[in-house]
Amino acid sequence: MTEQQRLPRHAWSVPGWQCEIPGGDPSTPEICCYTDQFSYTAGDSVAVHVHTTAERYSLEVVRDGAHPEIVYRLDDLPGESHPTPADSYAVGCGWPVAVRIPIAEEWRSGMYLVIARIEVEGRVYEREHFFVLRSAVAGRTRYALMLTTATMTAYNDWGGANHYRGVGDDPEVDIPAPVVSTQRPIARGMLRKPVGAPRSRHEYTPPPFWQPHHEAYEWAFASGYSRHHADAFWATYERPFVVWAESHGYDFDYLTQDDLHFRPESLSDYRCLVIVGHDEYWTAEMRDTVDDFVDNGGNVARFAGNFLWQVRLDDTGATQTCYKIPAFDPLHATDPSRVTTAWDAPIVGRPGAQTMGLTGFGGVYSRYGNAVPRSSGGFTVYRPEHWLFEGTDLYYGDVIGGAPVCTAAFELDGVDYTFRKGLPYPTFEDGAPDTLEILALAPAVVGAEDRWNGEVPLGAPAFEADMLLPFLYGDDVPEYQRDRHYGAGMVGVFTRGAGTVVNAGSCEWVNGLIERDFCTEQITHNALRRLGAVLEAQKGNS
Repeated sequence: MTEQQRLPRHAWSVPGWQCEIPGGDPSTPEICCYTDQFSYTAGDSVAVHVHTTAERYSLEVVRDGAHPEIVYRLDDLPGESHPTPADSYAVGCGWPVAVRIPIAEEWRSGMYLVIARIEVEGRVYEREHFFVLRSAVAGRTRYALMLTTATMTAYNDWGGANHYRGVGDDPEVDIPAPVVSTQRPIARGMLRKPVGAPRSRHEYTPPPFWQPHHEAYEWAFASGYSRHHADAFWATYERPFVVWAESHGYDFDYLTQDDLHFRPESLSDYRCLVIVGHDEYWTAEMRDTVDDFVDNGGNVARFAGNFLWQVRLDDTGATQTCYKIPAFDPLHATDPSRVTTAWDAPIVGRPGAQTMGLTGFGGVYSRYGNAVPRSSGGFTVYRPEHWLFEGTDLYYGDVIGGAPVCTAAFELDGVDYTFRKGLPYPTFEDGAPDTLEILALAPAVVGAEDRWNGEVPLGAPAFEADMLLPFLYGDDVPEYQRDRHYGAGMVGVFTRGAGTVVNAGSCEWVNGLIERDFCTEQITHNALRRLGAVLEAQKGNS
């Protein structure tokens, strides 16, 4: 990418880069839509809310995956424009239902795109939303694939803001919205984008005295996509995994994080919960569902990173809340364990590692701007004899998915750890489960280092993490967190109750599957096959 194509200073907040929101000008082609829920079951009807400045439009429903399939289509629908609240990111759009799509009994569980389309002066304009179809027969297959809807909601900046930025009038200051709505369209690029669009990591090894830049931001700015297109959800993470998995014969039933929240029984009949990509945000109810599932003999195969924040959903799932700073949350004084901040904050009292074995507080960044820019890009193996590495021919010190594949990149999860006789062990000071084994490591830092006195965009500067600690811990920051700038991403395995959790703690693990990296693929197979095995077979192999 040339110097001219790079973003200017403070590019992710320049006035010219606006979040998508309709203006309603009849002379400007606009089409956008959203569904009233994230998931449905057979026999339900999907309520689709549509705004368009065109006189006519069409809707197409596609079951997405390795072999996309059009299952429903409506043409020549009457278009109607609707006003959009300026704070639609928080209160929702409030558009009326335009179409109800009946879900046929023969439709398979899966991820369905709802594509709204108009044609103006020979040019086609499209925007999309989605819904997940849950299986009418729970446990139809051994695997439940959970889509990371809470993290998508946190990053979705359609309408002007998200849990990171957009509130206020100063484009140089990022003020997050603590309450965001699910009743709005989804930012462009989270559901569909061109093959090969840049990811949130760099695959090359920078030369000496290089100045960092962020290809994912630069491409989005030049191409009219959300700045958060590569941060979360289907197009970047779950979809590439599904394409790989379906090509190898794996069969999933689909769920959303909302299903785990509102339907705690939703995992009961499965052997293995599969999580992919970026699952940074969870409610207590979602964690409860996973903990109960594992305690009762279910397994988790997590190929994801940055397990970090507690959020709340309202009674209908229409809004998601995350204040991040404990004192800002209205529940701070009345219900401290529900405060929407980092799981590892003492006020919550529920360290993240207790559920997933690893936590975002043990990472976080690698191969992201100048955060560990010249690492191997992969995980260094320390326990090659473990069953997770069967059939890989890996040795102590080998690297899984090194550059340019970079399976250990963007945001990584780990725990506080130490070395004994050349092997890593948890210290358990951060709530890590006592059965956790650390199998592989990748260096990570809490944020990017500023060597340019603010002249170069950093993306995730380290000072932000440093500033957060006093808000979380007050004057009693634990020793293992005090002045911590360095950590590690990890591949870890632990048992809880009657179940097992495999955690490849990296958002970019899926890129090893995209690039068909042998070891990444074999390890993924090993995790899925063992954790998805019927209980009797698993007992026989343990």
